[in-house]
Amino acid sequence: MGITVQKLTYYPVKGCAGTDVESSRVGDTGLEHDRTFMAVDAVDGSFRSQRTLPAMAAVRPEIVDGGGVLRLSADGVESLLLDVDHDGERRPVSMFGRDIGEGADQGDAVAEWLSEVLGAKSRLVRVPPGFDRDGWGETPGKVGFADAHAVLVASQASLDGLNARIETAGAAAVPMDRFRPNIVLAGCDAPHAEDDMRQLDIGTARLAYAVRAVRCAVPMVDQLTGLRAGPEPIRTLAGYRREPAYDNKVSFGMKAAVVRHGTLAVGDTVVATTTVSGPAV
Repeated sequence: MGITVQKLTYYPVKGCAGTDVESSRVGDTGLEHDRTFMAVDAVDGSFRSQRTLPAMAAVRPEIVDGGGVLRLSADGVESLLLDVDHDGERRPVSMFGRDIGEGADQGDAVAEWLSEVLGAKSRLVRVPPGFDRDGWGETPGKVGFADAHAVLVASQASLDGLNARIETAGAAAVPMDRFRPNIVLAGCDAPHAEDDMRQLDIGTARLAYAVRAVRCAVPMVDQLTGLRAGPEPIRTLAGYRREPAYDNKVSFGMKAAVVRHGTLAVGDTVVATTTVSGPAV
């Protein structure tokens, strides 16, 4: 049967819950509506992350009216409907201590809503018209408000292999949403086969390998409750997936650039060109 797309997910607000879709258009910066919005510190513009605010996982964004409206929901508070402002006041924003340009501020009402839910004074910004940010890696590509790459790809085989190790150690298996991928692949012959994929033709789109996806503390956050639930899967990954090139951090999945726009869908065949890079470290 070969490799196929098992699941597609975009994340409207960086760090918040994802939206599963049956198909998606793909542009320079990835799946349509992916990481279009970002919560930032109200004072210095640094991005908000599950690394320090795991409750972000339980904030549920929904794109309405083709992107003209954003609905935000969370337990215990009234949902908020936001008319998206593509040309809002520009606000300098940063990630990991580096300036990445400016975001279009979305106003006081959503800022107050986010600040209440997250327990930290925050603003919401959108990728503004003309935003131009380079990725990095083997194929750098372009990126919006994702960490540094357009698309995150992971395979079910990788998760199955990881969970077999976790369960052997006496712990509970983890779901794929801990890793927040955009594209989940079915039909790979072995765990971490995506590490060796250098080009993926899916539907009418083409992706190209950038880097392995180095993981932080986010996979230890329960994506339904927004509560930290570690030490798995990071503890088990540390036993067989350390990356010497990246300060011995662990990896799971791979990040890709978009080299041809198009449309892809769940069930699409994936034509992968691979270059064997040796066993995972």
